[in-house]
Amino acid sequence: MNPIKKFDFTPILGWSVSRYDTFTTCRRRYYYTYYAKFDPEYSADKINRLKKMTSIPLEVGNIVHDIIKVLLERLRKTDQQIDGRRFYDYARKITGQYCQKTFSEIYYNEIQQLDIDDIYESVRLNLSNLLNSQRFMWLLQNAIKHKDQWVIEPPGYGQTVIRGLKAYCKVDFLFPVDDVLYIMDWKTGKADQTKHSKQMVGYSAWAAFHFDHAPERIRPIIAYLKPDYAEETLSVSQSDTDRFADIVENETREMYAYCANIEENIPKEKSLFEKTNVSIFCDYCNFRELCR
Repeated sequence: MNPIKKFDFTPILGWSVSRYDTFTTCRRRYYYTYYAKFDPEYSADKINRLKKMTSIPLEVGNIVHDIIKVLLERLRKTDQQIDGRRFYDYARKITGQYCQKTFSEIYYNEIQQLDIDDIYESVRLNLSNLLNSQRFMWLLQNAIKHKDQWVIEPPGYGQTVIRGLKAYCKVDFLFPVDDVLYIMDWKTGKADQTKHSKQMVGYSAWAAFHFDHAPERIRPIIAYLKPDYAEETLSVSQSDTDRFADIVENETREMYAYCANIEENIPKEKSLFEKTNVSIFCDYCNFRELCR
């Protein structure tokens, strides 16, 4: 496969599923997430400390993704059988290390302390479901033949270009089998067909751009790891990627409208970034103390 294309830095904002989701959820949250250094009320250090807080569901996902990354990198180096006891001991160790972060549930006094054993059990279930799935066996039997071409969470943010616009679509795992490029994305939370399908078409667009591959020969797979292993395989056509490009263009223009200087990604005044009136969004927002 061709090497992943590289880009020079430009300050202009780049579209991503997560960025636009934040934008539509709450404009003020969007401001704090992406424009902390411009805030006239609070220091960038304070805002960024809140931004960096994690949560239990988010951290379970981070731990699972990072351990799967290590697992795949290990498979790329050796075909020796996985030692289950050592693997899960490693998973427990990593869980303990990741639980040293600042959790929003602790910070906002929702719980008194973390139950690390409970967090580990969730991690273990996700990993066990993957390792015992038919898909994992299929990977060992088919994808392993071309492991030198595996792309495992590539460095950077997954930058690509869609209709001349900067966009970010970072894949979890991409690999060839025969003449098809497969993309797998691990999900540790609830299924969200609309959001996840949009994300996977974006990954297909990223792969088509970087590897000069026809969308019809790219097979994105959403892998839900719990409560039981389940997956959804998408068929992507050129018309799908064209519609996705329309979406990216429209959503990027929406976010541009909140920039005083688009090329330098400088926001308009903070007061124009309105707070949401949907209280449930506030209940899980890292920045909730700034809006009280």
